[in-house]
Amino acid sequence: MVKKNEMNARILVVDDEADSRLLLRMMLVHAGYDVTLAADGEEALESLAETSPDLLLSDVMMAGLDGLALLWRVRTDPKTRTLPVILLTAKSATDEVAEGLRLGADDYLTKPFRIEELLVRVRAKITRPPVPDT
Repeated sequence: MVKKNEMNARILVVDDEADSRLLLRMMLVHAGYDVTLAADGEEALESLAETSPDLLLSDVMMAGLDGLALLWRVRTDPKTRTLPVILLTAKSATDEVAEGLRLGADDYLTKPFRIEELLVRVRAKITRPPVPDT
């Protein structure tokens, strides 16, 4: 059940695999979220310039601007630096997870993941108190 403060929360999903994007969209829309899709990091930056999502959910391994580079751009832009970011990836080595967290990811989930776990993590990031913009 979606809580009242989650109603109409906007999520930008970034993944270069169309099937993954559509599956994530289906799960998140079913959970009550408004979802925008981007096929890569550049498309995500364009979307971020036009809209203000409540959460960014991004794959790490993508051609062109990958998820880590996208995360760096999000964290260095004053307009998006406090945006909650969850990274999704097939990479599960500790150093790779640590790099994503070092760059400012709020959470990191390895594929394959359980739908319930993803939704709980998404909800936690959307409903948390805002991060101060210092």
